[in-house]
Amino acid sequence: MRFSQSFLDEIRDRVPISDVVGKRVTWDRRKTNVSRGDYWACCPFHGEKSPSFHCEDRKGRYHCFGCGVSGDHFRFLTDLEGLSFPEAVQQIAEMAGVAMPQPDPQAERREKERTSLLDVMELATQFFQDQLQTANGAKARAYLRERGLTGRTIETFRLGYAPDSRNALKEFLAGKGVGKEQLEACGLVVHGPDIPVSYDRFRDRIMFPILSAREKVIAFGGRAMSPDAPAKYLNSNETELFHKGNVLFNFARARRASQGTDGAGTIIAVEGYMDVIALHQVGIGNAVAPLGTALTENQLDLLWKMTPQPVLCFDGDGAGIRAANRAVDLALPHLKPGRSVRFAMLPDGKDPDDLVRHEGREPFDKVLGNARSLADMVWLREIQGGEFDTPEKRAELEARLRQVTSVIADESVRRHYGQDMRDRLNAFLQGSTPFRGERRPFGRGGRQGGGRQAGGWQDGGFRNAGDRNAGPTTVSDRLARSSLVSGQQAVPLLRESVLALTIVNHPQLLFDEYDEIATIEFDHRDLQRCWAAVLNAAAASGPRLTRESLMEQLEADGFGALIGALDQQARYARLWTATAAAAPEDAREGYLQALTLHRRTKALLWQKRELEREIAEAAATEDAELGQRLVRAMEEVQLELHRMDKLEAIVEGFGVLSGRVKGPAAR
Repeated sequence: MRFSQSFLDEIRDRVPISDVVGKRVTWDRRKTNVSRGDYWACCPFHGEKSPSFHCEDRKGRYHCFGCGVSGDHFRFLTDLEGLSFPEAVQQIAEMAGVAMPQPDPQAERREKERTSLLDVMELATQFFQDQLQTANGAKARAYLRERGLTGRTIETFRLGYAPDSRNALKEFLAGKGVGKEQLEACGLVVHGPDIPVSYDRFRDRIMFPILSAREKVIAFGGRAMSPDAPAKYLNSNETELFHKGNVLFNFARARRASQGTDGAGTIIAVEGYMDVIALHQVGIGNAVAPLGTALTENQLDLLWKMTPQPVLCFDGDGAGIRAANRAVDLALPHLKPGRSVRFAMLPDGKDPDDLVRHEGREPFDKVLGNARSLADMVWLREIQGGEFDTPEKRAELEARLRQVTSVIADESVRRHYGQDMRDRLNAFLQGSTPFRGERRPFGRGGRQGGGRQAGGWQDGGFRNAGDRNAGPTTVSDRLARSSLVSGQQAVPLLRESVLALTIVNHPQLLFDEYDEIATIEFDHRDLQRCWAAVLNAAAASGPRLTRESLMEQLEADGFGALIGALDQQARYARLWTATAAAAPEDAREGYLQALTLHRRTKALLWQKRELEREIAEAAATEDAELGQRLVRAMEEVQLELHRMDKLEAIVEGFGVLSGRVKGPAAR
């Protein structure tokens, strides 16, 4: 049976190779470093008394320095135990909890098509590289020289140029036998039912090939040469090969560099293509970058697979500070013992490219040396610019720190963060008069006031909402303020506000996702009436509906104040994907994630009501056994509701991606 590469990659990623090897060897305690996923043992393939067999979870590989054997999960089982390859795959799949794929001729056909698409992307890369060296590419070559890139660097990253033509690439690939369907599947042309003739997606742009973990070209980033271009940087659209939120630029090369002596085991995440390339040119090869958006959860997981403590490097301007704060909220829930992030903030107005191009490597190394811990970032963000000269304001700071640390899922890490924040708070309040926070560039971008209280003080320390003492039936203040407890709330729940405001600010979603949107039910009565007006406006105007015309209609219907309140609520929570400034793709992602959260919560509430009814019936019939089962089920539902309530308190839990505005990117 032939297995798709994506399936093999998935089960390998889910199972640390140390789990496979560790069942057959005994790890050497002196040389093994479990927190780094670095293991040593006596080789199972040849007799030896001192451990020379090395296994690394980050690489998913093993190697014996004595006999020279090496391989991955499957190779270990086939070579050591004599299993066939399908048997080895089945064993790893069972460990991963993934069902084996059934023989599927269509899947095999898709895998072949995927391989052919990679061939097309390689041809396109060669075309762009060749065009950079022609007369048409003279302006692009001059630009790259001005940015300080050498010919060797340009060749290493396979930079190219897309001519200012609507069909240059299309005609070239057609001459190589590439069909219309393949061009469209690779995202190399713009096409659609309203476009009579497809045309090249990238025109008059410097081209940056984006590689997969296996170093195959799967997408492109294009930097516009014309200042009048609608977008300074343009990425390939989502395709069978490319999913933007799951890829890091320069991933494979940085992973190799981090494993060498120069990388020292670290990975640096910067903001742009040119930052990565400029750092590589001065000898810092272990840098990666997200692809035009803020760091996503999947990209953070990729970083952690390479190193337990990556360094997130942000520009020193306002946008960089906001991005750093989003990364703080993204990382906190996923911390584990030995796994965290550090933050390196560049001088104001500088990015890595500027710094190393004008001043060399030394200033950047100094920035990395001054990188702050995640705990430092949390603390500085919360006290920045604040005045804590009254008991109420000090209590507000205390509540914010509780709320921030409560989202950490790992109980041990959460407890230690709570203790760390308590120690900082005590020292700060005892040593500061009149309790003013430091004005450092790590603020929340205007956030005022405390967060939701997700726990309380207990025994002089933090009691987080996720602690056992809180219990699954603890009612959060969000739930206490909701219509479930106190009747109609003054403002909608945040998830409802996000859904409605995103649609109002991006009405195109109404027509792209109408079947889903039309079935949304809101608990807030005013929002129910407003939603009916939105759907009526959509029905009347059709796809011609714009945000401006929709807002005009809603204001005429008396909903202007409500929309203003929703906008203020979203901005207070820093949910920029719901605002008019968000890029369309970010707005769509934020809407889809908020909808998932909304529907899951409503389903749990319905399940809770049904269980309450059944528990009452069991009590009336004195069926103790049934009553106990129902109570256990109710506890599970309450626990899940409690988890969802905490998830709603996390800004990144709503899928905030970049907060990017429409139009040219900042860089």
